Amino acid sequence: MNDRDYQAVIFDMDGVIVDSEPRHAKAFFEVLREIGYEQPLDLNWDNYVGRSDFEVWQDFIAKYNPEHSLEQLLKMKRERVLEIIRREEPIFAGLGELVEKLSRVCRLGLASGSERPVVEAVLSLQDLRRFFSAVVTATEIKRGKPEPEIFLRAAELLGVSPGACWVIEDSKPGVTAGLAAGMRVIAITNTHPAGELRNATRVVSRYDEIESLLLGQCASSR
Repeated sequence: MNDRDYQAVIFDMDGVIVDSEPRHAKAFFEVLREIGYEQPLDLNWDNYVGRSDFEVWQDFIAKYNPEHSLEQLLKMKRERVLEIIRREEPIFAGLGELVEKLSRVCRLGLASGSERPVVEAVLSLQDLRRFFSAVVTATEIKRGKPEPEIFLRAAELLGVSPGACWVIEDSKPGVTAGLAAGMRVIAITNTHPAGELRNATRVVSRYDEIESLLLGQCASSR
């Protein structure tokens, strides 16, 4: 199948639209300190890149049995990361232009392991929300990445078959999920080196490479 034979592109959010992975980590560890836990903990944040907050807090509770409930911890972390994102507005350079150009030729979806309030806050930056016809978040599915459910749901809402979708991801669980959904996956090296993303259909390091793959070699000069 030709790279430019598609009907929809589904974006991950953290690490693809917004440079939020380090900010999620910062918020997580700030909340830990606030509730009385200091590093080092027997919990490796890197293992949760691309996965939901629900999973990391569930594992933290299982290991450390804190006084705070899962709902309280999720709320504290959510409020902290929202503060940071709204203050810093860390949209990746080149992302806005790519989304705008793709929106002219296909339907766009977003499939994020973050909670709905965080997703909507990010999409409010640079008025990105108007480009996305479907948005699926962690709270609307039962099984997060690396399971394919979130991408399959996005394709359903977009009204296209999984095989007609490209996924843009930065994480290893996200790549696995996109491929398991029967989609083609472009992995961008914002979070992991190329070698760790080699299972993806294509691996790139810049947004103009995605533009060239999906819109043609002359896309950046249009």
